[in-house]
Amino acid sequence: MLILPLKTQVIPSGSVPRSPNKLPFHHNVSLTVSLTVGTPPQNVSMVIDTGSELSWLHCNKTLSYPTTFDPTRSTSYQTIPCSSPTCTNRTQDFPIPASCDSNNLCHATLSYADASSSDGNLASDVFHVGSSDISGLVFGCMDSVFSSNSDEDSKSTGLMGMNRGSLSFVSQLGFPKFSYCISGTDFSGLLLLGESNLTWSVPLNYTPLIQISTPLPYFDRVAYTVQLEGIKVLDKLLPIPKSTFEPDHTGAGQTMVDSGTQFTFLLGPAYNALRTAFLNQTSGVLRVLEDPDFVFQGAMDLCYLVPLSQRVLPLLPTVTLVFRGAEMTVSGDRVLYRVPGELRGNDSVHCLSFGNSDLLGVEAYVIGHHHQQNVWMEFDLEKSRIGLAQVRCDLAGQRFGLAL
Repeated sequence: MLILPLKTQVIPSGSVPRSPNKLPFHHNVSLTVSLTVGTPPQNVSMVIDTGSELSWLHCNKTLSYPTTFDPTRSTSYQTIPCSSPTCTNRTQDFPIPASCDSNNLCHATLSYADASSSDGNLASDVFHVGSSDISGLVFGCMDSVFSSNSDEDSKSTGLMGMNRGSLSFVSQLGFPKFSYCISGTDFSGLLLLGESNLTWSVPLNYTPLIQISTPLPYFDRVAYTVQLEGIKVLDKLLPIPKSTFEPDHTGAGQTMVDSGTQFTFLLGPAYNALRTAFLNQTSGVLRVLEDPDFVFQGAMDLCYLVPLSQRVLPLLPTVTLVFRGAEMTVSGDRVLYRVPGELRGNDSVHCLSFGNSDLLGVEAYVIGHHHQQNVWMEFDLEKSRIGLAQVRCDLAGQRFGLAL
């Protein structure tokens, strides 16, 4: 079992490649872990992303990316030729297929939400995680060529791909499960690789992972897909037909648990039902921002004005996501999100922390990490299920000896 402290930081958009089905964010608060790579070890910090397969590091030091991994300084670094089975057989689930470069090395391309992209080579090196040394771990050594926000420093060196693809970090390490817990106060947390032996904890409720055997154009087969069955506001189930939550014949409409996305996004019909119910429950309690031109992050169009003098938000209705076998309840100030730097006179702007996937052109439900705060999240790969329990993550960290 390996335990790593998690930190959160604001990462400028454009600094983290997203596969095309990812959501574009201006400032994405990301979960990062620190570790060392190479011989001798170099410090890196990586964004944990359960929605991506290939782990990668910036390998090209530029002024905008001062935190990079230098392969020339590592004696254990090895490039991967394109004739290698790793390149030919294990890259099939990449959003953009691997190719062969002019040096006959395995070449990977990562695409970004803003249509720019980054290229690099597949390579392997030793990763020092906690007290373990993992040699021969395959990752992308990327040239950091980004078109957007190059003037803003990126604080992370790379990304740790945690999905179910053959080259993801967890698949390569062969862990039967991993868990994480994100504190609701300061966003710190812990990532636990392997069996957690959670005897101290509340029991987990499990929801099965959905798998399909036939490839469908819009279905991400290596994502953590669960079955959303309903949405409750104040414990009352909204009148949304079950079929709304079922993927269609193209695979569009799956529900993905994604630690690389900040908020939660629902397809139009489900979002509109939630928006209407929340609006009804808060009328007379909160003042709606009546500005059709303001849509937070392009997908969140229900926002409120809260006086700066008001220290505490009024009691808000809880929103519960009902999965097969488990529920995730969002309560208190996690239901609304204060938009950083947005002021209207003497009011701050707070938006419903659920967005409309349709406005982003994303054909899926995405459960982001904002709503996973103070939830113990266990990804059980062996039994193909996700376990959930409401816990205080700062206390959980203390149990494992981490001073969060």
